[in-house]
Amino acid sequence: MNDEDAADAAPVSGERPRAEPAEPISAEPVTAERLRFEELYRAHYAELTRFAARRVGADTAGDVVAGTFLVAWRRLSEIPADHPRAWLFATARLVIANELRARTRRDRLSARASAAAPAHVDDHATEVDERVRVRAVLAELSPADQEVLRLTEWEGLDVTEAALVLGCSRTALKVRLHRARRRFAQRLAATESAAAPVALATTVPQGSPS
Repeated sequence: MNDEDAADAAPVSGERPRAEPAEPISAEPVTAERLRFEELYRAHYAELTRFAARRVGADTAGDVVAGTFLVAWRRLSEIPADHPRAWLFATARLVIANELRARTRRDRLSARASAAAPAHVDDHATEVDERVRVRAVLAELSPADQEVLRLTEWEGLDVTEAALVLGCSRTALKVRLHRARRRFAQRLAATESAAAPVALATTVPQGSPS
């Protein structure tokens, strides 16, 4: 190297040495679709899990929710921006229906419901008795009445969301809900009336023999 080449290669006083360009970092791009899906997952995972657990049990609820979000990812563009919650609940209902059809042969759902109802009656007797009575009355209603009451009273869906889940108009949903609540109240009152004579019979002494 001659003197001129050396002068060209030497850094000028006060000038920083040139840094080699960094290698580009390979990363999966975060798309708008992925961000929306993650937002839906965070917002609704817990309530969908509770929704599924009440119908198929905690052991299977995770599978139902996973299936629901798999459908949601595949059909993300079909989820309405104004009512994504209702869309997810409606999809979860279909996944649950498939699960229950698979269980029909073993009748596991009925066995679990009948076996679990009287559990822990000895502890907190009053509270447990009330829950058992409410569930028993609910079970006497038609499947349609049960579903509209569960969606609104248990899951907390409003009229619009419940109507979307059940595939009916808001007006029809209001009528169904009103009738279901009325029938539930009538049956619940009937159980209270039926229980009163039994309680009296155990406390009021019978007339003395002649």
